[in-house]
Amino acid sequence: MENSFFKQHKQLLGSAIEALQTRGYYSAYPEIPSGKIYGEHAKKDGFAAFEGYKGNEFSLDQCTTGSFLGAEHSPYGFELGVRYPEIDVDLLLQEVASACPAWRKAPIETRVGCALEILHRLNQRSFEMACAVMHTSGQGFMMAFQAGGPHAQDRGLEAVAYAYKAMLECPQNATWKKQVGREEIVTLEKSYAIVPKGIGLVIGCSTFPTWNTYPGLFASLVTGNAVVVKPHPGAILPLAITVSICQDVLQEAGFDANLVTLAADTVEQPLTADLVKRQEIKIIDYTGGTAFGDWVEENAGNATVYTEKAGVNSVIIDSVEDMRAVSGNLAFSLCLYSGQMCTTPQNIFIPKDGITTENGKISFDDVASSIVKSVDWMLSDQGRANEVLGAIQNEATATRVDTVGGEVLREGNPIEHAMFDGARTRSVKIIKSDSSDIEEFQQEMFGPIVFLIATESTEESIALASSIAKEQGAISCALYSSNEQTLEDGIDAMAQAGVPVSCNLVGSIWVNQSAAFSDFHVSGANPSGNATLSDTAFVVGRFNVVQYRIFIPQPAKVEA
Repeated sequence: MENSFFKQHKQLLGSAIEALQTRGYYSAYPEIPSGKIYGEHAKKDGFAAFEGYKGNEFSLDQCTTGSFLGAEHSPYGFELGVRYPEIDVDLLLQEVASACPAWRKAPIETRVGCALEILHRLNQRSFEMACAVMHTSGQGFMMAFQAGGPHAQDRGLEAVAYAYKAMLECPQNATWKKQVGREEIVTLEKSYAIVPKGIGLVIGCSTFPTWNTYPGLFASLVTGNAVVVKPHPGAILPLAITVSICQDVLQEAGFDANLVTLAADTVEQPLTADLVKRQEIKIIDYTGGTAFGDWVEENAGNATVYTEKAGVNSVIIDSVEDMRAVSGNLAFSLCLYSGQMCTTPQNIFIPKDGITTENGKISFDDVASSIVKSVDWMLSDQGRANEVLGAIQNEATATRVDTVGGEVLREGNPIEHAMFDGARTRSVKIIKSDSSDIEEFQQEMFGPIVFLIATESTEESIALASSIAKEQGAISCALYSSNEQTLEDGIDAMAQAGVPVSCNLVGSIWVNQSAAFSDFHVSGANPSGNATLSDTAFVVGRFNVVQYRIFIPQPAKVEA
């Protein structure tokens, strides 16, 4: 069975590897939720599957205590009521360790084939996953379908392709010969073995439970490691579905289901700290807040740790051709998923004396007014507002929007949802600030909170954006300028801060988009994270190469 998986998906793997080299647009999994693509009944079946989970126990083929737990609440205003197997950490890790040897010894193609089949089955259930992501993260349906389904699957495939490529670069065998003196030739037959680290732990987040989890999950799995998946207590269902599919494929291929397990917990009884400190855990992938991410890095012992933490993202406006087009682009970026993205801009730096446009100079207040009006328009239609904003994942974010102070240019009020009366919503709150008030905006606020910051000059804007990125971290930056030198200076400054720059974006591409196979998500060069999704460095630390050598005696000379 395992060989057939690899043969079935070999062409897909080849295309993915090629995409890593070209870095152009490539997506293996269609992002449009169309019945023509996914099947006439795919949407209906997916919605029905989600409804079937609500209020029921979610069974998995793994070691459990026999009890169930769970306390997920949809940001759209209802309890999911799904109950997940409770684990005993000691017993689970014992079972996982027992499953490892057969997987470690399996051919590379076998492991890769299983991973590709898992991704295929995840794609087939993208509507089901969209519902699960929507009602745990608060994303609107279209975003939940794309980011939780095909885009997450693309990121998983990207990690598989990088891992496969890295493992193939290590030869299995070599003959080594060296002349020693005039007569002797030393010959060694060498063999090289890829040895996985052991057990990986993937710590999921509440806002993008699959998109941020799949790279680490698949990178560890295909390199021969077992994986314990630890979801955020508020977003378990998407990863429970994922683990279930992993277990099905692994068992069909003749392996132990305990190679991929779910460690579900609750806020009241957390498991993460215990798992991080366990000596059995050799790899950790973490997505979440900076404070706990720092703790993970400090307490992970000898485990290899890959993190994506918080960042303070910036927009630098120097000059534009069409302010209305720029404002429209920024408005969507600010509104999308209520600012609950690691790439969403928070600080927009604008010279206090204004900027130049193709129609002449406009003031700081004119720029601010244009942005506010564009956000107002974006949210003026209820249907559009509901879909773009989604819902606020947790109450703390909503409270932050309500309480943050300053000179408010636009309030972040709740917006009524057409389908869900209990939806937790907030629109974009826009605050005017000054560069001297750096204490207000140098920390990540997270959520729909935006600062329009008056600076002395574009040079100060660039300096502030880069210094905050160096100190606090940043994952995205947008720069608007019609001056080539300014673009060069901004790009260079942000490069030194480890932040990618998007220049003069208008139209249907936004600074908070990150595409698999082309965009390196998180540079690893500032405090927002130490890893990149995905690159070679993201996969090679998950295994070691161990060699053995056999001495081949030199043939005896035959006397004439």
